[in-house]
Amino acid sequence: MGLPLAQCSKTPLTGFFRDGSCNTCSEDTGSHTVCAVMTAEFLAFSKYLGNDLSTPRKEFGFPGINPGDSWCLCAGRFLQAHQENCAPKVNLLATHQKALEIVPIEVLQLYAV
Repeated sequence: MGLPLAQCSKTPLTGFFRDGSCNTCSEDTGSHTVCAVMTAEFLAFSKYLGNDLSTPRKEFGFPGINPGDSWCLCAGRFLQAHQENCAPKVNLLATHQKALEIVPIEVLQLYAV
């Protein structure tokens, strides 16, 4: 949105760098740039596609994501969820501008909180 990137979530700690923000770099091949507010519907969709975000994985220090939690989501997965009519809401101020390389701004704005 042309402003400094707002924090997405410290609890649970999110982001490619696990710094609470949807910052990115060239090593972030998944483009974890969309700050999404999780829903049960989206979490089920993600699990169905093989990325179970809701189950805690203590061995990796991963608490599991719950509906209502904010999480830096891969831009491609967000777009896929939009196409399947199950995209979560988006915190635009915490979404990195690099997300626009994958998701049109008009699509992100449809889900703005």
